[in-house]
Amino acid sequence: MNRVGRWARRWYRAWRASRLGTRLAFGLGALSLVVFAIVGALTVELMHDYLNRRLDEQLKTSQVAQVPHLRESKDNPEVVYSWYSAVFDVRAGHAVPQPGSTLPNDVRPLAQVAEEATSGDLFRTIALPGQGSYRVRACPVETSQNGTGTVLLSAAPQADLDNTVQQLMLIEVLAFLIALAILVVAGRVVLRRGLRPLSDMAGTAHDIASHDLTATADLPVRASGTGGGAEVEELRTAFNLMLSHIESSLAARTEANDRLRRFVADASHELRTPLTSIRGYADLFRYAAANEPEEREAHLEKIRAETARMSVLVDDLLLLARLDARDVEPPVRPQRMDLTEIAAAAADAFRAGRPGHPLTVSIPEEPVLLHADPARLRQVLDNLLANAAVHTAEGTPVELAVSVADGMAVATVTDAGPGISAADQQRIFDRFYRVDNSRTRAAGGTGLGLSVVHSLVVEHGGTVSLESRPGRTVFTVRLPLPS
Repeated sequence: MNRVGRWARRWYRAWRASRLGTRLAFGLGALSLVVFAIVGALTVELMHDYLNRRLDEQLKTSQVAQVPHLRESKDNPEVVYSWYSAVFDVRAGHAVPQPGSTLPNDVRPLAQVAEEATSGDLFRTIALPGQGSYRVRACPVETSQNGTGTVLLSAAPQADLDNTVQQLMLIEVLAFLIALAILVVAGRVVLRRGLRPLSDMAGTAHDIASHDLTATADLPVRASGTGGGAEVEELRTAFNLMLSHIESSLAARTEANDRLRRFVADASHELRTPLTSIRGYADLFRYAAANEPEEREAHLEKIRAETARMSVLVDDLLLLARLDARDVEPPVRPQRMDLTEIAAAAADAFRAGRPGHPLTVSIPEEPVLLHADPARLRQVLDNLLANAAVHTAEGTPVELAVSVADGMAVATVTDAGPGISAADQQRIFDRFYRVDNSRTRAAGGTGLGLSVVHSLVVEHGGTVSLESRPGRTVFTVRLPLPS
């Protein structure tokens, strides 16, 4: 029993390891074998019943023709083919054959049938010792009410019928086996051709596996070809869409990793500068501890200035980190607010802090209501105004405008500075990116102001864009109005 179990498990593992086309072909062959077996069994059974009915009709026809003659002449029954024919006298439930009847050596099986036939016609299939099965028909010739009389009995051998049925079975088995072999071979060829697109997709997957995705995120291969039907075409399309999604995901991950490395490097560099200054002024303060109070106060003021600069940098870094990881802590707290009030407050602060840059404000009289974080939107406007002042010369006019257009609240900051080159415009919102060559810098910056603007606007569901040419630079912020 254990040997049979091991053999079955081994064949099952081999079956599971075989190719899909082979499994489908043999599965189709097994299903066809079952169908052939059912059809063959029904055909043989129907043929057997048909031949039996034909033999019964022959027996009946022969006896119907003999009965009238036997009633009048009392002659011997007619011998038909190789049948047994006899007339039995039935007396007291016992049948005795009349002289001249054609009978086998052992007449007891036929006599039993004759004894039962006194009440009417009777068909039976019996087995004669040493001669096989016979189909028997018995009909009364002359009978009385007490069960006595004469009975005509005919017995036809079923050997020819059985041989015919066996030949039919043999022919069907051979035909079905040939058809099964042709079906399996042809099915395997057809399935191999039909499954070729799947093999091509498997080859594409192996090609992808051979690429080094750590060096590049590009997946140059795609599942190509045609054929295979609608299902295979749908699978091919889904496979290519999956590859495109993987490629874009890998590209986005690679870009994010590159941005992270640049961010860490730039942050380290930006933090190193104020820390170095603080360390230098601290050393000077220690060496000048016994000097004049004015000199010590000057060193302390430098330390405070560098500390304030580093605090601004750290605050911007923390804000960007919160915007990148919004699931940890909500970066904004939206509420119902008026954008015109925020713009007016930002304009007042700019005039007070940057008196050298004339500011023009264009704000509608009606309130522009938004569902946003007022502190963060104030930070957006402050950063844009400060950017215009820092990167333009003293006396350059700046304009702040608020309007409503196409279902969006629009805030623009415009300056008449030297403009930004096309190459710099592509990276103007990158973190730590600063334009040092094309615009005059009145004061140092961290390179995070515009990055903060972009991240905050996107967090509010809006967009920020830049249009610049020599003599005019416009930053445009668009924010959705509440529905």
